[in-house]
Amino acid sequence: MGKPENLVIVESPSKAKTIGKYLGDDYVVKASMGHLRDLPKSTMGVDLEHDFTPHYIPVRGKESLIKELKTDAEKAKTVYLATDPDREGEAISWHLKELLNLPDGKAQRVTFNEITQKVVKESIRHPRDIDYDLVDAQQARRILDRIVGYELSPLLWKKIRRGLSAGRVQSVATRLVVDRENEIRAFQPKEYWSLDVTLNRVGKPGSFVAHYWGEEKKRELENEAQTQAIIDDVKDGPFTITNVKKAEKKRTAAPPFTTSTLQQEAARKLGYSVSQTMMIAQRLYESGLITYMRTDSTRISDEMIAQVRPYIETVYGEEYLPPKPNVFAKSKKAQDAHEAIRPTSLEFPPDALTSVLSRDQLRLYTLIWNRFIASQMAPQIQMTITALLGSGRCTLRASGSHVLFNGFTIMQPAKEKKGDGEENASLPPLKKGEKVTHVKTEAEQHFTTPPPRYTEASLIKTMEEKGIGRPSTYAPILDTIQKRKYVVKEGKQFVPTEIGFKVTNLLKKYFEGIINVDFTANLENWLDKIADGHATYKKVMTDFYKVFDKELEAANSQADKEKQESQEVTDVKCEKCGANMIVKMGRYGKYLACPNYPSCRNIKPYSVLQGPEEVSDVKCDHCGTLMVYREGPYGRYLKCPKCNANKAIVVDTGITCPKCHEGHMVQRKTRRGRTFYGCSRYPQCDMALWNEPVDQFCPTCGSIMVKKTYKNGKELIFCSNPDCPTNPKKKKGKEKETKE
Repeated sequence: MGKPENLVIVESPSKAKTIGKYLGDDYVVKASMGHLRDLPKSTMGVDLEHDFTPHYIPVRGKESLIKELKTDAEKAKTVYLATDPDREGEAISWHLKELLNLPDGKAQRVTFNEITQKVVKESIRHPRDIDYDLVDAQQARRILDRIVGYELSPLLWKKIRRGLSAGRVQSVATRLVVDRENEIRAFQPKEYWSLDVTLNRVGKPGSFVAHYWGEEKKRELENEAQTQAIIDDVKDGPFTITNVKKAEKKRTAAPPFTTSTLQQEAARKLGYSVSQTMMIAQRLYESGLITYMRTDSTRISDEMIAQVRPYIETVYGEEYLPPKPNVFAKSKKAQDAHEAIRPTSLEFPPDALTSVLSRDQLRLYTLIWNRFIASQMAPQIQMTITALLGSGRCTLRASGSHVLFNGFTIMQPAKEKKGDGEENASLPPLKKGEKVTHVKTEAEQHFTTPPPRYTEASLIKTMEEKGIGRPSTYAPILDTIQKRKYVVKEGKQFVPTEIGFKVTNLLKKYFEGIINVDFTANLENWLDKIADGHATYKKVMTDFYKVFDKELEAANSQADKEKQESQEVTDVKCEKCGANMIVKMGRYGKYLACPNYPSCRNIKPYSVLQGPEEVSDVKCDHCGTLMVYREGPYGRYLKCPKCNANKAIVVDTGITCPKCHEGHMVQRKTRRGRTFYGCSRYPQCDMALWNEPVDQFCPTCGSIMVKKTYKNGKELIFCSNPDCPTNPKKKKGKEKETKE
């Protein structure tokens, strides 16, 4: 058998393994492991003066892989670029073509919406050229984010602290969380009351509960006085049923999953994070079990519709099959490039995969399977009953429902059916004009609640509704704002940090034209237009930079002015250039710096403002110079003014070490600044105590005694041995102290 003439390049090794089995020995399938070319990290890598031309370099650490792919590509007659079927995948294929120096005729682009043998072979038979509109759309997004990140971040360094970074979309997502938190803090609760009346049918069995509705028109009870007045009116009754309305209500199935709805449901029902959901879905896709998981479409192929309809009729019965397939409306913002997320074959129900998939994979696959099957089932039918009851000027309302036909809800777990509000309490048979008597009245005070904090699911839903980001970007956005510590999770809710507030307020102050929801959503639409061929990369980048550059220039100018006005100028002269030194805040507190930085880099300790440095009698171990006292983040320490060596200040208790009987117990500090007492001969002796030792020994066990001073000034002396029966017992619920 001759050497394979075809090279197929995919993104991941697991996908390569699956596709390799389908294509056979005539194909070599290799994985690129994602991007092999990208913008440099050390510089912006974008020529702003010449049409925003990017400068790409090979990704560091992938040199051997690039060399291997080049060798394989030179041997191959045809190279199939089979990266993921989205903008990012299209860009990776283009980078591979450029990096491997592939001519147009040799490089062929193929995409797999699902990794099944039929689709893979069909796609290989019908390759296409690289779609440069998709490539330009991905490049525009990447370079927009690079420009914003590299040109906004220095402003954050000036105004807040070094190390912070800003992002075009991530900053808007953070702003949503911060704005919601501000709403919550500004919220003023409003009082209201509910009134439930239990009623009996006259001479007939069956009591039921009705709720206060109003009088001539619907009315909310705002306080206890209003509520008590209604209670006085209804306590004697009787009530007359003034109207009974019955209606059949159809509830149709939800569409099959898109990326965002899958992420939301997986968070709500399975407790998965967004990144966890996408990681599991990626594995299911690469295993050939589901279609591509980055999509905003609810469309189902005609081929799959032809399979699922007889499946529903056979497995569940003819009554569960609607007369024609369910078709779902397309969102105006949807690109509709791929199908909805669905199983690739109905031959693999979840029960058949219990021994193949992990627990998490099986749970997500089951969620996708049930949603898809349900989406093509008949609607649920409920009978709803609403009755109005009157007594004088007071009107009550009672309602109930029961399911006539469960329809698509047969695919829902039983516990979910109980909790989703479908099975309301049924009402007894009521007739118009019938009299009912009052049994009891229950009133309850309530207060309006503030809007809830965002969860991963609700933040994604809001971002999708507002047009921020796209299916492939939701997970990275949420990961980024957490890694940058702009938001943290409390339970499942996002809470902005102090840094998140500061960064958001700063960006709102200086970049309201760029870092806002409407501008970001509009820019996403322009990126879509590039992908569709209705706009050019150069135009979108130029229009964006006109707004951005203007705001950036004004922001930097204002920031420099505010910085100069807020600088604390001292009387200490810089001995290198003669300028008055200024106070700055560093990692370890305040220090003095020359204002002519970077031309002059002279700095001094802040202690020079407090007079001459206090010289100790301790000599430096390195150069013999007398060391001086300095203040650090964990208190005072010794520093050599000549060679800058540091040394901890040792406080000797004068008590002989009870373990080695040679050294003394001295006061020390942990790396986190906590005080403890250890032997001066460490590391030869590892004796250590959290509490201050005293020169006494326990009469029961012979261990050294220690002293603990409480906040109220009270001192307690006790045995240092935690197992000694004389040792005071700790209160329940408090963790035992451990060494840091």
